[in-house]
Amino acid sequence: MPQIAQVLEHFLSRAAWVDRQNTVDRIIIGDAEPDVDRCLVTWMPSLAALKVAVEEGYKLVVCHEPTFWEHWDRHPEENPRAEAKLRFIADHGLTIMRNHDCWDRWPDIGIPWAWARFLDMPETPAAVGGDGYQHRYDLGAVTLDALASHIADRCASLGEPSVQVTGRATQSVSRVGLGTGCCCNIGTFIDMGCNCSVVCDDGSSYWRDVQMAEDLGHPVIRVNHGTSEEPGMVTLASYINECVPGLSAQYLPHICTYRLVHSY
Repeated sequence: MPQIAQVLEHFLSRAAWVDRQNTVDRIIIGDAEPDVDRCLVTWMPSLAALKVAVEEGYKLVVCHEPTFWEHWDRHPEENPRAEAKLRFIADHGLTIMRNHDCWDRWPDIGIPWAWARFLDMPETPAAVGGDGYQHRYDLGAVTLDALASHIADRCASLGEPSVQVTGRATQSVSRVGLGTGCCCNIGTFIDMGCNCSVVCDDGSSYWRDVQMAEDLGHPVIRVNHGTSEEPGMVTLASYINECVPGLSAQYLPHICTYRLVHSY
């Protein structure tokens, strides 16, 4: 049974690309010393997720995104909006460990690879850019809307049965750029030879990135940030179960929290 600090060290010691002095991968809040034999893995440590952890008796929550709504999670005790969440965490003795920089580039099963496999992309990217975060996959030529429909079909199980699309419905696409999180620079995809970009909302601004792509005739398919990274949480839980001795992980789906409301 490892200490919580040893669980964090397991990942950091295997992630040569992470600068230990400049990473968000740390114990965000709670005690790093206790031994632990089980953890809850979820994309966002929302209050709802933390309540599930308490209800099911977990003391360690392993997450990918911030706890207190700011990337570095600095000084939440100074934020009056964080008081209730801080109190809940302290009252229930929870420890929150973030695994972001490690898992974003973990070879073969980390965030971008898990997303690609979820979308039935080829096993190996044809090109990698954006410091390793942006991948290109070469497919047989399909129409833009056929690809978008396939992505929407796959994402329905994650709570997002529709995707945003710009470009001509019948436009032929075959070199697809895939990004997650904030690593969705459409210009980088274009430089990588992509003729279509699949991006997420937090990583692509409409007025800047998407409009540029539209003016250049470069089609874009856009999903929710959480949708694009949910498959990576599944692989993270599986990795812990297979590779971290003495620790079992339970995956808690985050699911896209947006509801799509249609006109009557």
